[in-house]
Amino acid sequence: MEPLPPHSPRLAACHRLRWSGRTDRGKVRRNNEDSFLCLRFGAQEVEYLGKFGEASTADWDFVFAVSDGMGGANAGELASRITVEKVTRLLPCAFRQSAVGLEAGHAEVLAELFDQIHRALMFVGYSYEETAGMGATLTLGWFTQGWLHFAHIGDSRLYYLPAGGGLRQISHDDTYVGWLHRQGKLNEREARTHPRRHVLQKALGAGHQFVDPQVGAVAYEPGDRFLLCTDGLTDGLFDAQLAEFMDAGNPSGRLVSESLDRSGRDNTTALVVEVAGQEPADSAA
Repeated sequence: MEPLPPHSPRLAACHRLRWSGRTDRGKVRRNNEDSFLCLRFGAQEVEYLGKFGEASTADWDFVFAVSDGMGGANAGELASRITVEKVTRLLPCAFRQSAVGLEAGHAEVLAELFDQIHRALMFVGYSYEETAGMGATLTLGWFTQGWLHFAHIGDSRLYYLPAGGGLRQISHDDTYVGWLHRQGKLNEREARTHPRRHVLQKALGAGHQFVDPQVGAVAYEPGDRFLLCTDGLTDGLFDAQLAEFMDAGNPSGRLVSESLDRSGRDNTTALVVEVAGQEPADSAA
């Protein structure tokens, strides 16, 4: 995917990011196979972040990710946990080895990250009978100064809500139903109720020989918001409702609660990141 047209990005400027995340196993599932990650890192340090927070991009890069696991017994829960743990270990390592501050290379780093996670899940899946066929979706946003670099595979989603409004789904659902929807052959309601909407054509692990993630970048400015979510959230909410509830004081909590009220058949996860404001490059938080 080509980068979205930037507003008027001030690439040297630092911004404050505000985030909130919530996950719930839903009303039907016995366990929660969703995982999400909030992380910041620099050249020498990696720090896990809480479910809620606000911080500056002055001295740190930030990573937010959601993953939905699949597999028998508890293999799906293990798959999503392995996925986010690999992100924590591998992405900061790649950051230290790359030319810091250059736009070139982010897509390659993310593609390599997804390949290594895929290999790890395939190895575990082949090693134990109880983990055979295990796999996971992964939707990841890497925030640098002025840019969100993203990578995605599966049917979890990344949405972009600019400050001026107009929610749009950035990620492509890796399903045949998702393709039909992008081609205009199904409307949103038809796609949400299609019996094959959850049949994945791409995933990490799950017996797939190769991995080919969607990779791209979005220039951001103050007031922009991003939503990363698993398919349980969109099982209960239409896109217009997502945009409405992202305005709440605790957007991730409101989104998950509203989705559970309307559906709750699947694990449900929402992670909202807002570009809260801009600040001088030397005002580190």
